[in-house]
Amino acid sequence: MLLSTGCKCFSCGLLVQSKIFCFVMHVLCLLPLILVKFSGCAGNNGIRYETNNLDFKVRTDGTIYAAHQKTDKSEKHKQVINNIDMLEMKTLLPLLPPQLLFIRETRQPSDTLLPWRQHQNSNGLRRQKRDWVIPPINVPENSRGPFPQQLVRIRSDKDSEIHIRYSITGVGADQPPMEVFSIDPVSGRMYVTRPMDREERASYHLRAHAVDMNGNKVENPIDLYIYVIDMNDNRPEFINQVYNGSVDEGSKPGTYVMTVTANDADDSTTANGMVRYRIVTQTPQSPSQNMFTINSETGDIVTVAAGLDREKVQQYTVIVQATDMEGNLNYGLSNTATAIIMVTDVNDNPPEFTLTAYPGEVPENRVEVVVANLTVVDRDQPHSPNWNAVYRIISGDPSGHFTIRTDPVTNEGMVTVVKAVDYEMNRAFMLTVMVSNQAPLASGIQMSFQSTAGVTISVMDVNEAPYFPTNHKLIRLEEGVPMGTALMTFSAVDPDRFMQQAVRYSKLSDPANWLNINATNGQITTAAVLDRESVYIKNNVYEATFLAADNGIPPASGTGSLQIYLIDINDNAPELLPKETQICEKPNPNVINITAADADIDPNVGPFVFELPSVPSAVRKNWTITRLNGDYAQLSLRIMYLEAGVYEVPIIVTDSGNPPLYKTSVIKVKVCPCDENGDCTTIGAVAAAGLGTGAIVAILICIIILLTMVLLFVVWMKRREKERHTKQLLIDPEDDVRDNILKYDEEGGGEEDQDYDLSQLQQPETMDHVLNKAAGVRRVDERPIGAEPQYPIRPVIPHPGDIGDFINEGLRAADNDPTAPPYDSLLVFDYEGSGSTAGSVSSLNSSSSGDQDYDYLNDWGPRFKKLADMYGGGEED
Repeated sequence: MLLSTGCKCFSCGLLVQSKIFCFVMHVLCLLPLILVKFSGCAGNNGIRYETNNLDFKVRTDGTIYAAHQKTDKSEKHKQVINNIDMLEMKTLLPLLPPQLLFIRETRQPSDTLLPWRQHQNSNGLRRQKRDWVIPPINVPENSRGPFPQQLVRIRSDKDSEIHIRYSITGVGADQPPMEVFSIDPVSGRMYVTRPMDREERASYHLRAHAVDMNGNKVENPIDLYIYVIDMNDNRPEFINQVYNGSVDEGSKPGTYVMTVTANDADDSTTANGMVRYRIVTQTPQSPSQNMFTINSETGDIVTVAAGLDREKVQQYTVIVQATDMEGNLNYGLSNTATAIIMVTDVNDNPPEFTLTAYPGEVPENRVEVVVANLTVVDRDQPHSPNWNAVYRIISGDPSGHFTIRTDPVTNEGMVTVVKAVDYEMNRAFMLTVMVSNQAPLASGIQMSFQSTAGVTISVMDVNEAPYFPTNHKLIRLEEGVPMGTALMTFSAVDPDRFMQQAVRYSKLSDPANWLNINATNGQITTAAVLDRESVYIKNNVYEATFLAADNGIPPASGTGSLQIYLIDINDNAPELLPKETQICEKPNPNVINITAADADIDPNVGPFVFELPSVPSAVRKNWTITRLNGDYAQLSLRIMYLEAGVYEVPIIVTDSGNPPLYKTSVIKVKVCPCDENGDCTTIGAVAAAGLGTGAIVAILICIIILLTMVLLFVVWMKRREKERHTKQLLIDPEDDVRDNILKYDEEGGGEEDQDYDLSQLQQPETMDHVLNKAAGVRRVDERPIGAEPQYPIRPVIPHPGDIGDFINEGLRAADNDPTAPPYDSLLVFDYEGSGSTAGSVSSLNSSSSGDQDYDYLNDWGPRFKKLADMYGGGEED
C-alpha cells in the first residue's frame, strides 16, 4: 500500500519515506528478506542464527523473512543478526534506514558485539580467542538527533570475570575533530555526539580498546570504520556564472560551441552527486527556438539547427540548468548559469558598388590627386577582413596612371593619380574597377555582378610651361671668339598644342655677361670675348641659363641650361718663377732653380725655353742659365765675385704653343756674403739690401737714443707718483672734474605736460595779465638787474693744495650773487573768499617775552638783506 507520505509494508507495517526504501521493504516482506552468510575461520559448522524481533525469523541457512503482517505503525523495527565477522550486505545497507539492521551473536545480549565464539571438542565446549572483525558502521549525515545517538555496543566475554574499561582512539575521538564519537567505558556503548557532514569528512577510522582496572590490555584493539552516508544536501555549482562562446554563422547542425561545467559537493558515486544538464531558455528564438542543444552528462553545447546568420542575430543568450539526482527535477537540486553565444562573422556577403558608374576629373600634370570616391556596401562585420574592401583596376589604364586606395574608416575607394596625365595625349579615361574583400569569400558564396563598376575620368587642360627639348645643351668652340658671333639657336617647345601662344626668351643666369639671346627666336650670340682662363670657367666649361615664357593665363615658363666647352688656344705667355731669390757673392754650388707657369693647357705650355737677353751685355757677363729639363733651369754667377747688392736679372721664357709665345720676366737676386755653410750673414743681408757702414752706424745710434728717452720718461713718472703719495691732496688731480662738461639726457613732459603757457617763462611788462588770469598758483621768475660779482679765476696750472681755497672763494661769490638762480618770484594765489572758521593768525602771540635778536640774518648774504633790515635793524645800503 502506497501512501502520499511514503509507503507501508503489508507484512511488517514499516513506514518509509523513500520510494526506493519502499520497494526494498516490499521485497523483504513478501519474499525472504536476505541471506546472511558467515565466513569464519572454521567455516559455517556449529553456527546458529536468531533475531531479537518477533516480526522476523532467521532460518538455519541465514535467510531472513517476515514472520507475520504487522499493523503497528509506531513501532521501530530492529533486526539484529548474531554474526559480525563478515556480512555481504554492503549493497543493501545504504538503501535501508540506518536503524534497521544490527548484528550480534545469539548467545549474548541482543545489543552486544562479542569477539569470541565456542568450539565443541571431545572434552566439551572451549572458547577460542580471535581478533574482532567489525563491519563498517554507516551514519547518515545531517541527522537531527537526539544526541548523543548510540551506534553500537562493544563487549568482551571476560567482563563476567573482571571489570573491563572500554575506550576509543583516532580522528574524531581523541584527535581533531575532538569528541565526535564517545564510548561508555563501562557498558561499551559508542555514541555519535553531533550531526555529521560527509562533505567535511566522509569516513572515520577508530580503534576500540578493552583494559582491566589496572590498565592492562585484556583484548587486542579492534578497528572501527565509520562511513558517513551521503544525503543530497548540496546544489550543483557552476564554475562560472556566465560562459562566453562563439560559433561561425552558417555552421552546420552538430557544430561544437562551448562547454559548461557544474560541480556537486555530494558523493559523485551516488545519484546525489550525478549532475545532468539541460537548456531552459534561448533568447532570441530566431530563426528557431531550439538552435542549440546540450549534452546532459558532459555539458557540451552544440548547434542543433541550421540558419545561424550574424547579419540577423549577432548573439544568443542561453540559460543552462544543472540538476543532481541524475537530472530528476522532482527530487534533485538545481542551479542555473548563462551562456552567451556570439555568432561570428564569415565572409558570406560580397561587397557591392552603390553605383554602376562614377564620374571624375583631374588637371593634367598633377599627381597624388583624388579624382573619384567609390562607395560600396558590405553587410559583414565592419572593420574586419570580411568587410575591408580591396579595389582593383581591371581595364582602361594600361600605363598605370591611377591607383585605388581604401579609406580605412569609410571603406570607400579613392581613385588617385600616381602618374601625371597629359591632356594632349589623353583627354579622358574609361576605367573598369572591381572590389573584393581582404578575406576570401566563404565556401559556396559567389561574387555579385554589382562588384564591378565603371569610372569615367576627364582630363582638364592647363597652361603648361615651355620646355627645352635638349636641356643642358653642350656646344664646343675655341676661346677668343669675337663679340657678336652667333653660337646657336636655343629654342623651346610649348606643349600646349591646342593653344595659340607665343614664347619669348630671356637670360636667367650669365655669370660673365658673355652671351645675348634673341627674345623671339632664341638665337644666342656672344657679347664679349670668351676666355677659357676666366674665373667663371670650371673644367673648361662655361654655363648659362635661359628662360622661355609663354603668354598664357596664367603665364608659364621653363628654363634651359647651355654649356659651352672652350677649346684652349695659346693666348697666354709663360711667367717666370720665382720673382725674388738670393745667392752668395762668390760662385759656389749655391745656384737658383727657376721655372715658369702658363695659364694655358697642354699643348700650349711646356717644355719652356729659358735664355738671357743680349741687352744689356752685363747680364750675360755676370749670369748664366743651365737647362735642367723642359720645365726647370738653373741661374748662377758666371764671374768669380759679384759685389753684394740687389740685382734685377731679365730672363726670356718661351712656351711650346703654336705659334709660341714668350715673355721677358725680371727676377730680383740678392747677392750677399755667405758663411762657410753657404748661408747669407746678417750684415751681409743688410748690405745686400743697399745700406753702407755709415747708415748702419746711424741706425744703431738712433736706437740707443730712443732707448735712453724711454728710460728717462719712466724715471720721471716714478718720481711724480712718489710726490703724489707724499702730499695730502683734497682731490686727486685725476678725479678733478672742474673742466668737465656733463650733459645729461633731457626728458620731455608727458601727455599732461604738452599744453603749457610759455609766457610764464618770460619777463612780463606789467602784472595785469597775471592778475586777470583764471584761478591758480602762478610763478613769474625774474632775473634781477644789477652788477654781477667777480668769481675767482682758476689758475692756468693749478696747484693741488689751492683747490680748497678755490672752492671756498667760488661758494662765497655765488652766495653774494643776486643774479644767480633761483630768482626771487612773485607768487599770486587764488582768492579764497571772505571769512575763515580758523580765525586770524594775528591773534597768535609769540611765547617770547623779550625782543628777539635777528642780527644773524645779516650773515645769510644779500638775499636776506631786506629781511635783516626789517627785523634786525641793520645798516641801510
